[in-house]
Parts: sequence; structure tokens; C-alpha cells
Amino acid sequence: MLRSCHPEPAIAVTVFVTALAVAAGRGAAGSAAVAAAVLTGQLSVGWCNDAIDAQRDTVCARRDKPVATGELPGRTVAVAAGTALVLCVPLSLLSGPAAGAVHLVGTASGWIYNLRLKHTVLSPLPYAVGFGSLPAFVTLGLASPSWPAWWAVTAGALLGVGAHLVNVLPDIEDDLTTGVRGLPQRLGRPACRWLAPFVLLAAVGVVVAGPPGAADDSDRVLAAAAGTVAIAGTAVPSGAGSRWPFRAAIVVAGIAVAQLVLRGSDMA
Repeated sequence: MLRSCHPEPAIAVTVFVTALAVAAGRGAAGSAAVAAAVLTGQLSVGWCNDAIDAQRDTVCARRDKPVATGELPGRTVAVAAGTALVLCVPLSLLSGPAAGAVHLVGTASGWIYNLRLKHTVLSPLPYAVGFGSLPAFVTLGLASPSWPAWWAVTAGALLGVGAHLVNVLPDIEDDLTTGVRGLPQRLGRPACRWLAPFVLLAAVGVVVAGPPGAADDSDRVLAAAAGTVAIAGTAVPSGAGSRWPFRAAIVVAGIAVAQLVLRGSDMA
């Protein structure tokens, strides 16, 4: 069950958003509520993905998918996905109705991607909505709720699109063979490998340039580090099935979140 929930992105997103909540002033209880809601939402989307893709993963002989290898019944994963989604509702609403609604919209976008949009040119849209909604989930749950600054939402959306591009990279050939034709599959591997770092670096650039005040040395150092990781993870050739591009995206996302944390008081 742990391997089937897509643990790397689930844990990374939960940690990143919890850090944002702490930086924005949600306090211990509020930050714990954010962590619980985001984790259940991510688990629901991950298990939903494996349940829906079970047949396709079996055809592609995916050894990293427990349902495809027969280690885990597809029905078990589907029930787990539904259960996590149900739990996500009250946990999201612990942050208030507005914040809860925003987070549930973001979680629903992940389900919509799995169910339909991953097969269309609109495949990046659920990622943009899901990641872009996370800063709003944090700031709308403050004692004095407010929408987040434009640059926080924009950076989140760009990070989501970048994550989508690099997540698809290892599986483009298998996806095309089984009829999955989202935007990255239509663009092809070479285009995605070069487009992904530019999208991710654009997210970092927005976080550096967007907040009020001039960028300082820490911003420049983090931006340079993000550039190095993005290029290393996506431009350097890697074999089919490699997960390094996605891991690089997680690191770049972490750098962007570090910048958001440093500017946390400006986000609301």
C-alpha cells in the first residue's frame, strides 16, 4: 500500500505545505491540520491513479506498481483511495470553510486528471490548479483569512506544471503505446526534457522577483542551486524509466518552498 500511494510526491508535498503553514503563522494546531488534510488528499490521488491505471500498468509490465505485479488487489487500492478522499473532507474543513473548499478543489483536480484529463492536451491544468491552490489553503486558514499574493499562486501553478512534465518523462513511450496522449506525450521526450527545467526555473524566478523588496544573497544562492538541479535532473540524458527527473523536480520545488518560507510573512 505504501509503494502504491506514490510516496515520494505525497510526502514531499505534505512537508512543503506544512512548512508554508508554519511560515505563514498557522501555529502548531493549524499546521498539523494542514499536514493531515494534504497527506490524505495526496494519498487519495496516488491510490486513485494506481487503481485506474492497473490494466495499463499490467500491459506495460510495471514492476514498481504492486497492483500490476499482483501483489495488491486493485479493489483494495480503490477502496483506500475512496476512504482517504472521504477523510480529506473533514480534515480540510478544520482550516475553515473557505480554506477547506479550496483544498478540496485542488484534490478533486488530481482525481479529474486521473479519470479523464491525463488523456487530453489539458493534462497540465489539474497540476496547475492543485499546486496553485495550496498557498490559498494556507492563507485562507489564518486567523485573519486572506487570499495569497499573486506570486505565491503563480509559483505553485508553475511548479505543478513542471512536476507534470518531468513525472511523465520516464513513461512517455509506454503511455503512447497504451493510448495516453496528454500534452507531454504529444510534445515528446526531447521537448519535455528541455521544457521542464524552464518551467521550474520560472517558478523559482517568480518567488525571487515577486515579493516586495529587493532579492538578497540567499535568494540568489537558492536560485542558482535550483538552476543547477533542474538542468542536471532533466537535461542530462537518463534511461527510460528513470525517476531522477521527478526527484530533481521535488528538489527544485523544495528550493522554491524554502524561498517561500523565507518570505512567508509576505505571502498573505
